[in-house]
Amino acid sequence: MPVTCLQIDAFAERPFTGNPAAVCLLDNERDAQWMQAVAGEMNLSETAFVCPARDGFDLRWFTPTVEVDLCGHATLAAAHALWSEGRVADDAEIGFRTRSGVLTATRNGDLIELDFPATSPVSANLDEAQIRKLGDVLGVVPRAVGRSVFDLLVDVESENDVRASRPDFRRLGELDCRGVIVTSASEDGRFDFVSRFFAPGAGVEEDPVTGSAHCCLGPHWAKRLGKSEMTAFQASSRGGVVRVRVSGERVFLGGHAVTVFRGRLTQAASG
Repeated sequence: MPVTCLQIDAFAERPFTGNPAAVCLLDNERDAQWMQAVAGEMNLSETAFVCPARDGFDLRWFTPTVEVDLCGHATLAAAHALWSEGRVADDAEIGFRTRSGVLTATRNGDLIELDFPATSPVSANLDEAQIRKLGDVLGVVPRAVGRSVFDLLVDVESENDVRASRPDFRRLGELDCRGVIVTSASEDGRFDFVSRFFAPGAGVEEDPVTGSAHCCLGPHWAKRLGKSEMTAFQASSRGGVVRVRVSGERVFLGGHAVTVFRGRLTQAASG
């Protein structure tokens, strides 16, 4: 049977901003090889596969080349798809069973909030030569380097340094981590901090807006700024706003989503 598939811009209030994700709404389980092939066909940073389960929905995420353990923008897109397609009631909380445990999505008007695990960074324990080498790969001067369970976190002096970063993606893809977050305090009064995210080793040179990176950024900036609620901007070419709330070992990520198109997988669905 054909599979309903939507492309949704997540962490976006208007089309063609934020981070696009494909969402495939499945009626039954599919094997990983088929899902990876579909994700390659979609050729977006993430494709989400949502399948009804006894106590909510099973959710898996794939880049064009690999399955990943945690993805924020595709989860936001999946929740938006379920509500907009009438698969769940408008006021219902959605529970997703994932590789990172049960994640929930709630709705407050047009704003969607995700309940995710914190991935607080610790020191990366790099010596000065290693820090200089990393800075050379990223085209920045690191002030400090941390590491979360997934990524390296590189703190730099200014927002201009974040925006000016021009990584060597070949060398960056050789690092032993999912990706690298570059961040600084914001110089725009609307935001508390800014970031960019690079993950060539996972098949994504620069991700436009990365929810899961904010599971690391949230605790980092909560400690630095002494506040638990923040507004962040990911300074990619598309750009996106992430509302961040840190509560113990959980990080709540808020954002909007916009459906760009809706279609059906036909030939792929029979694979």
